[in-house]
Amino acid sequence: MMKAPKRILLGVAGGIAAYKAADLCSKLAQAGHHVQVVMTAGASEFIGETTMAALSGRPVATQSFDSRYPLGAHIELAVDLDAMVIAPATASVLARLAHGQADDLLSTLYLQNTAPVLLAPAMSDPMWNQPSVQRNIDILRADGCQFVGPEKGWLSCRVQGVGRMSEPTKIVDEIHTLLSATTKRS
Repeated sequence: MMKAPKRILLGVAGGIAAYKAADLCSKLAQAGHHVQVVMTAGASEFIGETTMAALSGRPVATQSFDSRYPLGAHIELAVDLDAMVIAPATASVLARLAHGQADDLLSTLYLQNTAPVLLAPAMSDPMWNQPSVQRNIDILRADGCQFVGPEKGWLSCRVQGVGRMSEPTKIVDEIHTLLSATTKRS
């Protein structure tokens, strides 16, 4: 566990693995970290904002235009972050990040953010193995993003394969490793 609480932005994208984000959020909050959850519209189809707000102890941000943030949610939520974590990181989110497409709060925050980034991909095996997805992974790695997973195992599409989001305990360990490095992205 880290010695001092850190400011962690937890991005949750729209995939079935979003249910694991609740456990991840809880574990980070229990470790004493300040967790700010940002959910995509798709994430809200899988897990409720109320759940994430209760676990983080903070209102969940979902919209780029939110009167709670007069300077802009993407500006205010990125201030003094120690890490940005996206779990699950879907193929769609990975593509938007890799290509600088800022069309929602999460992707806009990524562009504003200067803290280290940890991505926990989750998708079907065929999606994970698409050349376009692998190119996006290569771009994001070259941009300095760190990855945890995906793992091989039972997928929600009822098959075995690679694409399963890493378990929250493994992600927490990777977050603490990332925080130990304390480098800013440029």
